[in-house]
Amino acid sequence: IGFLMTIIDAQVHIWPPETPQRPYVREDASRPHRPVNLAYEDLLREMAAAGVDRAILVPPSWEGYRNDYALEAARKYPDRFAVMGKVPLNDPASREKIAAWLEQPGMLGFRISFRHSGTHSFLDDGTAEWFWADCERYDIPVMIFAPFAVAKIGEIAESHPGLRVIVDHMGLNVQWKGKDLAPGVDVLLKFARLENVGVKLSCLPCYVDEAYPYAGLHPQIRRVVEIFGPERLFWGTDLSQLPCSYRQAVTLFTEELNFLTAQDKEWIMGRALAEWLRWPLTKPV
Repeated sequence: IGFLMTIIDAQVHIWPPETPQRPYVREDASRPHRPVNLAYEDLLREMAAAGVDRAILVPPSWEGYRNDYALEAARKYPDRFAVMGKVPLNDPASREKIAAWLEQPGMLGFRISFRHSGTHSFLDDGTAEWFWADCERYDIPVMIFAPFAVAKIGEIAESHPGLRVIVDHMGLNVQWKGKDLAPGVDVLLKFARLENVGVKLSCLPCYVDEAYPYAGLHPQIRRVVEIFGPERLFWGTDLSQLPCSYRQAVTLFTEELNFLTAQDKEWIMGRALAEWLRWPLTKPV
């Protein structure tokens, strides 16, 4: 079945070089993951070498709230790239953009991060509440990275049953590196009963202190597969910070996880994400 499988990476950051006209954001942002920027033409080459068919582009934090570069890539290569963009939740002007958000060519939804200090409080102080309601109203899926408040994602999904919620990175983050991942996964599994929750199996090699094929990850991935089911799980890499090769990130799932059936792999490696984000695997005839 391998050659029939469409492989879609659920998260890759791309970004252009820094220029005086386009400076990187340094406050409340990560440092660029690589010393040289990752352009979409470079990403296409890396995808071809690794056997990845499509990628969801997520503008990185050091690009601020710009979505233009990712959208440019999706316009040029609509069969290869699509975008989960972002807006500042504390800017009243953002509200005016939601209704027409999916009308932007290549835009499939939002990816909102609550990682940095400027956005931490938004989950609890009401700043984000309008956003969940509007995305539910307009049926816009949202990927959420809230590394210090994963349980809160479950509360959001429960309060907004019509909102397609995607938990980034299996609910983990770099602070789990080298530790027992089970308590982190426990939090995620508590809200697996909510059918509007999907999970990105992304960035996982970054969270263990061992070499490929990352045996410590296997039992935790298995728990998530058994509780959520493959139709709500989305393979991804966060390529720019991977400690392994792009190809190894693929084969970790396609070759090393012996508990996955061929059908499980078809769902997890691309089909589930394509259906969840409504990015059809085949062009309509």
